[in-house]
Amino acid sequence: MGVADKVWDALTTVIKMNDKVVSLASGVKEQQAKIESLTERVVRLEAQLETMFKIASMGEAKRLER
Repeated sequence: MGVADKVWDALTTVIKMNDKVVSLASGVKEQQAKIESLTERVVRLEAQLETMFKIASMGEAKRLER
């Protein structure tokens, strides 16, 4: 195998690796968007849960007063 063949193989390998890196980068962006969406949903659920606990504790306090 000559030097030109080795250089050509190296270049094709680098090009293939670059394609894979670009593909992985786009996949990471998609996953990050999904994670951010889920984080927003969890924050909303936490807020609703805290509100429900406050309402429940107020109702419990009123029952104890009676």
